[in-house]
Amino acid sequence: MRAFLSCLAFSLLLVRADARPPNIIVIFLDDAGWADFEPFGNPPYETPHVAQLASEGTRFNQFYVPQAICSASRAALLSGCYPGRTKVFGAHGPNGRGLDPQFTNIAEMLKAVDYHTAIFGKWHVGDQPETRPAARGFDTSAGLMYSNDMWEFHPQNPEHWGKFPLQYYEDNEVTIPRVTKEHQPFLTTWYTEKAVEFIGNHKNDPFFLYVPHSMPHVPLFVSEKFAGKSGAGLLGDVLMEIDWSVGQINQAVKDHGIEEETLIVFTSDNGPWIAYGNHAGATPYREAKGTSFDGGIRSACLVKYPDNVPAGAVSNQAWCSIDLLPTIAHLAKASLPSHPIDGKNVWPILVGKKDTENPHQYYAFSNGNQFQGVLSGDGRWKLHLPHAYRTLLRAAHDGQAGRYRQARIELALFDLENDPYETTNVASSHPKVLAKLQALAQAHEKSFYTRDKR
Repeated sequence: MRAFLSCLAFSLLLVRADARPPNIIVIFLDDAGWADFEPFGNPPYETPHVAQLASEGTRFNQFYVPQAICSASRAALLSGCYPGRTKVFGAHGPNGRGLDPQFTNIAEMLKAVDYHTAIFGKWHVGDQPETRPAARGFDTSAGLMYSNDMWEFHPQNPEHWGKFPLQYYEDNEVTIPRVTKEHQPFLTTWYTEKAVEFIGNHKNDPFFLYVPHSMPHVPLFVSEKFAGKSGAGLLGDVLMEIDWSVGQINQAVKDHGIEEETLIVFTSDNGPWIAYGNHAGATPYREAKGTSFDGGIRSACLVKYPDNVPAGAVSNQAWCSIDLLPTIAHLAKASLPSHPIDGKNVWPILVGKKDTENPHQYYAFSNGNQFQGVLSGDGRWKLHLPHAYRTLLRAAHDGQAGRYRQARIELALFDLENDPYETTNVASSHPKVLAKLQALAQAHEKSFYTRDKR
């Protein structure tokens, strides 16, 4: 009888799991450095809530985005496609087309299986009626359509940006027609409050909550409750407020009794914008935002899903933002888009399944519309094709931009396992690895970029 009851209880658990697909929360920061938060770095300010999230989930040290620029990175995450497929390159400005509706995004995919969907934060993948959140599968939304520096107070080009007043939207309606310096300090708080409210309103139904914060992208602003709190300047205050936001969202899930039914992903669209000096985050890796070195395309990443993703674990297995859509589809039992996508289901990696190999032969990386190389699926080898890149000449301070100079890298192979900072070209000593990655790169370029060259 005891065995029968045990089997019955297990069967009921399976039925419950099948009846209640997981909630999905994606917290996506803007220009955060890999080392800006504990436990990735040791910043001179406290980030206890991100550290707690790490203790409750798994820390992924080698998580990538395929392009280290705002719109391209966001479109890749939402669509599961490389920028070379969607043609969303760089950072789109006001009235930009963004991600074409022919490419299904996560919200649209989950709406088809009865998820409630919301975005609170910076959209930046389309500022036309058919490419804004309300037309792209989101039931409710609030935030900015593009970066918070694309406004009349831009220190480098105010005349240009002044033609496009920065506007704050709520559910497809402009509620603040001209965002000013008086509004920006409230952005992180507004996004967080709406996220917490949404969680409470939909605690009984599966939901997808996307929180792409505007910060710590410059210009930096912080609310009064965190102003001066870090003792490490404005950037420290901003990052402490983002940490608070993470804590509020994580606690809301607990308070409503849905912690075990909720997957939380925390990461950033790319590395720091180092030209801004003391207003830029930190990364130990080479270069930063706007380049294809790991300082640009490697982002800190945490994943929490109790009883599924190991708590307090650290993983060095590589995976990429394009893998999120197909992995979520697997968990939600949703159909993949009818068009081709580039990501793959990496659920075995997320749950730490022993001896799991990445399903990709390679990951491609690019900058703007230029394909620049590949990373082996296991994350060890990185091939840079010859290309120019920007490197810091002089940083500025307190909201002013510094200067870059142009540099160039020739064909180069890096062994990231032994040289994670991309310092030593080992192409000549690993000819077989070089040949394999070159062949993969050539095939990728032919498939995704040949047409662009005509």
